[in-house]
Amino acid sequence: MKRRAERIEHFKAHPIEVQHQVFHELIEAARYTDWGIRYRYDSIQNIRQYRERVPISTYEDFYPYIERVLAGEQNVLWPSDVEWFSKSSGTTNSRSKYLPITPESLEDCHYRGGKDVMTLYAQNRPNSLVFEGKGLSIGGSLHDNPFHAEGGMVGDVSAVIMRNLPTWAEYLRTPPIEVALMDKWEEKLVKMADICAQENVTSILGVPTWTIVLLDRIMEERGAKNMLEVWPNFEVFIHGAVAFQPYRELFMKKYFPSDKVTYMETYNASEGFFALQDDLAHPGEMLLMLDYGIFYEFVPVEEWEKSHPHALTLEEVELDKNYALVISTNSGLWRYQIGDTIKFTSKNPFRIKISGRTKHFINAFGEELIIENADSAITYACEHTGAVINDYTAGPVYMNDGKKGRHEWIIEFSRMPSDWDTFCALLDSRLREANSDYDAKRYMDLALLMPLIHSVPSGTFYKWMGQRGKLGGQNKVPRLSNSREYLDGILEMVYETK
Repeated sequence: MKRRAERIEHFKAHPIEVQHQVFHELIEAARYTDWGIRYRYDSIQNIRQYRERVPISTYEDFYPYIERVLAGEQNVLWPSDVEWFSKSSGTTNSRSKYLPITPESLEDCHYRGGKDVMTLYAQNRPNSLVFEGKGLSIGGSLHDNPFHAEGGMVGDVSAVIMRNLPTWAEYLRTPPIEVALMDKWEEKLVKMADICAQENVTSILGVPTWTIVLLDRIMEERGAKNMLEVWPNFEVFIHGAVAFQPYRELFMKKYFPSDKVTYMETYNASEGFFALQDDLAHPGEMLLMLDYGIFYEFVPVEEWEKSHPHALTLEEVELDKNYALVISTNSGLWRYQIGDTIKFTSKNPFRIKISGRTKHFINAFGEELIIENADSAITYACEHTGAVINDYTAGPVYMNDGKKGRHEWIIEFSRMPSDWDTFCALLDSRLREANSDYDAKRYMDLALLMPLIHSVPSGTFYKWMGQRGKLGGQNKVPRLSNSREYLDGILEMVYETK
C-alpha cells in the first residue's frame, strides 16, 4: 500500500506528464492492430495528430470492430487476446453493450482501482480494522459468449472481475463466488441475505439501489432495527454507479446510524475505473486516476451535438464546466464517448464529480435539465420535509392543444414528506436556482407549469425493473428522459395493480 500511495502522489504532482506517458504507451501498444494500422498509429507522434486522424466514436460507431472481437478475431483493437467481455445496458438501438476486457485493463485498471480504494481508505482511517472482517460485494452473472463457441465469457463487469480474482481474495469477501454470480436475482438475494447476515461484514462495495434491497431483506429476516445490530464492526460503504446524494440520509439514519461509518464514492464502469474519493471531507468529489492505462479527453457542452466535436486535454479544462468524457484505453477503446458528463472541482489535484449523462436529460422545452440538477433538488426537498426516497425518475409532459408543458416526476419514498405541497414547491424552487434555463421557462408559468409529482408504493421501481429484465448487477433506474417512455411504462404498471 505504501508503494502505491507514493505513485498516487506522483501523478497528483505530475498529472500532465503522466497522461502524456499513458498516451504514448497506448499508441505504441496498438500500432500493429487492425485499428492501429487503419489510423496509421506507427506515425502518430503527438496528441494533435491523434485527434486529427481518429474520430470521437460512440458504441454504435465502434460495434463493427467489437463484433469481430466477439466472433473470436484477435488483434483488432488491442494486441492481447480477449477472452472476457462486459455486458451492460442497451444503447439507443436497444442492443446490449458488449465491451472487451483485456488482461491489461483487468490488472492495470480495474484491480488497481480496487486496491487504491482500500489504500486511500486506510490513509484516511489509519486505525481501521476493516481487514479483520469481510467485504460484501453484489456481483452480476456470467455466460458463455453467445457469438463464438470458444470465445470466452460475457457478463457484468463486476462478475468478470470476481471470476478473475486470485484464490486468496475469496477469503476476504462474501458471499461465496458461486452465490455472488448466480443468474437469478431473486434466488441470489435470498441466499446472500442468509449467508452475509452470519458474517463479520466490515465493508460493502456496491450500487446503492441494490444494496438497499439486500439490507432490507436482512433486517426483515433478523428483526433488526438497523444493520449495525447485524454487523457491529461495519466501517465503510464504497458506492458507485448512481449518485449517492439522494440516498445518504437513508443509509446514515436507517441502515448505519453511526458517525463512525464512512462512505466512499467510486467512478467505475464497464469501460474502466476512472476516479475515486480520496478526501472524505468532500463527498461527491473524486480524484481522477491518471495511471490506469486510460488517456482522457473532455468535450465541452457546446460541442456535444457537432459531427466533429473538439475535445480538450487535461491541461485545457476549466472548473465547474460540463464535459462529456472521452477515453482511450488499454482495452482497445479509442476516443470513445462513454455517455457520462463530469465537472472539475479542482485542478490541483484533478478532482471531478459526475454531473449526468449525455443522453439522460430533459430538454423538451430548451431547459437542459441534467441529473445533477435533479439530484440536488430532490435532496434539498427531502432534507427540508423529513422525506427519504428509494428511487425516482422524471420526464416531460408535452405542450398540447394550447396546454403548457411541465415536468412529471415519479418518486418512491421510504418516508413521506411532512407536507406534500411544501415538498413539491421546494423541489421546483431548487431546480429554478440550479438551472437558469428552467427558471426562465417557469417564470410566471410562461412555458412550464409546476412539476407534476406522483408518489408510488414501495417496491414499484423494483417491480418495474424486474419486468424489464433489469434486476441486480449494473442496472440502474434511469433518472431523466427526454421522452415519456419510462414514465408511461411505470404509470401503466401502477394503474394495472390498483
